[in-house]
Amino acid sequence: MSVQDIRLFGDPVLRSPASPVVDFDKELRKLVKDLTDTMQDAPGSGLAAPQIGVSLRVFTWWVDDELGHLCNPTLDLSDEEQVGEEGCLSIPDLSFDTVRALRVVAKGFNMHGEPVTVEGSDLLARAVQHETDHLDGVLFIDRLDPQTRKEAMKAIRAAEWFGEHAPTVKVSPHTLSAKWL
Repeated sequence: MSVQDIRLFGDPVLRSPASPVVDFDKELRKLVKDLTDTMQDAPGSGLAAPQIGVSLRVFTWWVDDELGHLCNPTLDLSDEEQVGEEGCLSIPDLSFDTVRALRVVAKGFNMHGEPVTVEGSDLLARAVQHETDHLDGVLFIDRLDPQTRKEAMKAIRAAEWFGEHAPTVKVSPHTLSAKWL
């Protein structure tokens, strides 16, 4: 098992758009394993590479006992919305009602570079949208209405973990991944 430290709110890697995966190699397969192990250990419904300090467009999910991962996702969202409680491993112990699309069709690649399409609704749709946001440097609190966002920021500043960890930036072995530095 290769559980990694999860980056917390305030770490710049969480606010930086991630680079596309270009090398579908042994390093990527190790990253997917690290993400899966870390997500299951937390436990969480999803985990994106930036959350463990790697600025690549890859995430894992674990919803309804289904494990999966997706590289370089593009999303097609339904017009119908859902409102539900959402939290984040990078913002521990806090959750807020967040509006998301009810259904999603996500296209991308698996760790071997093969095309993948993931279709889901409810929690899977929420997880895929949440993790794809991480790849764009967006946190779920950015999607809250102004009043709820204000409450979230107050709760974050009061959290025991806030400001606790000075961020360390890891550089991915993939050529394009260090562009954000």
